[in-house]
Amino acid sequence: MLFNLSTLTLLAVAAFATLSRASPAPFPAGIVTHDEIENWIATTDAKLTYISDAPASNPLTKRAAQNTRVVYCSNRTNNVCGGACTVYDGNARCLDAPDTNCISATTNVGFCDRGGCGGSCNQLSSCGTRLDNGFCYTPGTRSINVPFT
Repeated sequence: MLFNLSTLTLLAVAAFATLSRASPAPFPAGIVTHDEIENWIATTDAKLTYISDAPASNPLTKRAAQNTRVVYCSNRTNNVCGGACTVYDGNARCLDAPDTNCISATTNVGFCDRGGCGGSCNQLSSCGTRLDNGFCYTPGTRSINVPFT
């Protein structure tokens, strides 16, 4: 009987070890990779406006990977974010974002219900309603707090 119990225990442990592989943790909702945002920009029919902290002839362009890219849009239709969208590429800034209904970003930004990054604010990583293409539904957003990265 002891041999059978040991064999059964060994088989159970082996089966558990086989089934419980490590897998990479997904990004929190709304936080996407730079490539994912680039793909969305390339394929969307939304009206895009670009803003940036860096001048066009910036010698530090190589450091742009450290910037945060934020896309925020005015319309949500079902699970799709679109309409008039703004694409920000920069660092540490409070963005004026009236009429924003959905956001996606490459880092964890804050979104607030008052201008000047005031009032009640939440983090993108705690998104309550996930939308397609890594967007988060953020009704009532008036400003976005971009962290230093």
